[in-house]
Amino acid sequence: MSNSSAGAGSRVDYLVNPVDRPLQGRIRVPGDKSISHRVVILASLAEGVSGCSGFLDSADTRATVSAMRRMGVQIIQEDNYLSIHGAGLHGLSAPPDILDLGNSGTSARLLLGALAGQRFASTLSGDESLVRRPMRRVADPLNAMNAEVRITPQGTLPAQITGNRRLRAIDYELPVASAQLKSALLLAGLYAEGRTVITEPAPTRDHTERLLAHFACPVKRSGKRITIDSGVLQANDIHIPGDISSAAFFLVAGCIVPGSDLLIEGVGLNPTRRAVLDILKLMGADITTSNIVEAAGEPLADLRVKYRPLQGISIPVDLVPGAIDEFPAIMVAACYAAGETVLRGAQELRVKESDRIQALAHGLERTGIGAETRPDGLSVTGGRPGAATVDSYGDHRIAMAFSLAGLGAAGPITVRNCKNVDTSFPGFTGCAAEVGWEIKAAHAG
Repeated sequence: MSNSSAGAGSRVDYLVNPVDRPLQGRIRVPGDKSISHRVVILASLAEGVSGCSGFLDSADTRATVSAMRRMGVQIIQEDNYLSIHGAGLHGLSAPPDILDLGNSGTSARLLLGALAGQRFASTLSGDESLVRRPMRRVADPLNAMNAEVRITPQGTLPAQITGNRRLRAIDYELPVASAQLKSALLLAGLYAEGRTVITEPAPTRDHTERLLAHFACPVKRSGKRITIDSGVLQANDIHIPGDISSAAFFLVAGCIVPGSDLLIEGVGLNPTRRAVLDILKLMGADITTSNIVEAAGEPLADLRVKYRPLQGISIPVDLVPGAIDEFPAIMVAACYAAGETVLRGAQELRVKESDRIQALAHGLERTGIGAETRPDGLSVTGGRPGAATVDSYGDHRIAMAFSLAGLGAAGPITVRNCKNVDTSFPGFTGCAAEVGWEIKAAHAG
C-alpha cells in the first residue's frame, strides 16, 4: 500500500484526545466535491457565463479549475463563488504543457472524457498516488469511441490524448459501478456522432446527468440505461449543496459520543448519495431531516443527529455503491457498535487514494479493534478503541476517519500523514472544534 503523503512540505499529524462531554452545535460543511468538479468542467464547456456559489475550494477541485484555466477558460473566484466564462464545446485551447491534476482521480477521469473529443493534443498526469490509480477502465471505452488515449502498460497515468479525432457513439455496459467512468463517457458523448448509450450494473451518483440537464443538454434514463446525444451546453447559475461525504464524519461523531446533538445545515441529499443515512439508521442511528429544498436539480436539507447506541449489521450490498466514499466513517461507527458489522461488495475501495480496506483494517487493529479483510470488504467487531498511532497513508478520508475514532477511545489517537485532508475538507479541524471535537494538528519533518 502506497503512502501518498511523501513529498514536498512537512508532514501533518493529528492528535485526538477522548472527549468528556457531548458534542453540541450547528455547522455547515463545505460544498460537494463531486458536484464542484463537474460544475467547473461543464460550465467551462457551456456557452455564456455561469455563476457558482457554494464551490468547494480544496486541493482537488483547484486541480480542475487550474486545468480549465490552462485551456483558456476565464474563471474568476471570490471565496466560494466562481464566475465561469464558458468557452463552448469547441472553444478550449491546447494547454502549454502537461496538465498536472495532483491527487484528484475525479479530475483525471472526467477530463479524459472531456478532452477525448478536442481538436488538440493533451497529456494528463498527477502526483505519486494518482499515477498508481487505474485508468484503463476509462481509456478502453474512449478508444472504442475512436479517441486515441494512450496510458502506461500498467494502465495508469500519464495519459496522452492525441485529439483531432471524430468520436463515434458507443453502446457500452460498465464493467463496474463507477460514476467517474460513466461521467467520462457522457462527456465524450457530447462530441460523438450518434447516440451514446451506457448501461450501469448498479445505480451510481447521478450528478453529471442532473448537471447536463441544468446546462440544457438532458440525458435520458430507462432502467439501467442512460443515453446522450451530441449537443451544446448553455450557461446557468448554480448553488452547490454541502457534501454528504464530509457530513458523514459529523453524523458518526454524533452517533458515538453519548449525549451529543448536532445539526448539519444544507447537506446534499441526492438519492444516489444518501445510502450513508440508510446504513447508519439500520445500525440504530437517530438521524432526522428538515428544511428540504431543491437547488439546480439537487435536493438538500438540514440533518440532525442525536446520540443513540449502535448495533452491528450486515450492510446490504445494494446500498454499497451509494455510500462508497463514506465507508471510512461508517466502519469507524462499526467499531463503536455492539456486535459485528460486515461489508461486502466494496472492492472499489481497493483503488481509492489508498487501499481503504487495508488502511481501515490496519488502523483499527492498531487500536485493538478486531477487523478481518476480504477482497471486497471487511468485517469489524465492535468494542472501544485504545490509544494508538495509526497511519492515514496520505488518504484524506482515512485521516478524518481515525480522527473520528479518537473521540470515544480509551486514550489519545495520533493519525499520521493528514496533509491531504485539504483535498476534500479544508477547514476540517476548525469545523470540528465548533462542536467540541478538538483535533490538534502538528507539523513534523
